[in-house]
Amino acid sequence: MFFDSNYLLFVLLPTMLISLLAQGYVRSTFGKWQRQRNSAGLTGRAIAQQIIRRTEVGDVRFERATQRSAAAAGVRVERGAGAFGDHYDPRSHTVRLSAETADRPSVAAMAVVAHELGHAWQHEVRSPLIQMRSALLPAVSLGPQLAFGLIFAGLLINLVGLIWLGIAFFGLVVLFSILTLPVEFDASRRGMILLRQAGLMQSTSDERGTRAVLRAAALTYVAAALTAVLQLLYYISMAQRRR
Repeated sequence: MFFDSNYLLFVLLPTMLISLLAQGYVRSTFGKWQRQRNSAGLTGRAIAQQIIRRTEVGDVRFERATQRSAAAAGVRVERGAGAFGDHYDPRSHTVRLSAETADRPSVAAMAVVAHELGHAWQHEVRSPLIQMRSALLPAVSLGPQLAFGLIFAGLLINLVGLIWLGIAFFGLVVLFSILTLPVEFDASRRGMILLRQAGLMQSTSDERGTRAVLRAAALTYVAAALTAVLQLLYYISMAQRRR
């Protein structure tokens, strides 16, 4: 399928372009606002602690990945490897912050922390969207490999039914990507609310930069969803041609 001119024109080239544009915009935006100090002068870890103290987001444990710090009594802090390793783990109700976020008093760090705490808030209120996405996780973890295997096998033995079965599994991956969009947008919206409630949005620069960073981060999920949809449409057209 990778030597099919239709795949090249309608999937590979468009997805490469979308990915390159999204990555370029994200790096440019994050680079700009990582250099800009937030008005409170607080690191990402301090921002997180302030939000927990001043809002009702709940009891969330914080980590930075690989090295323990004795400085934070009652707060588990570990330093993570690599940039952009920040994430929220709903299984342990934990926000993990990379060193770039935890230790910098930047606007970008403030935006990232607020977004991850927005996910924690979603988890606490049992957001229907995040529950639906979580329900798809077991299928999605195996979905891509199983889908590609079935599609390839169907092409190899010329069995259209097997191709359609692979397409059905890949459809779950696409559905997960689409459901991810409102989940991420809502986490950013909640993060902005938390920053305001905590009194950390102290200047127009803070607000403008936070919105820019969150918008750039959201763009990566939009790009992933578009890529998945284009692939699904190609597989469907390929199965239809095999009739």
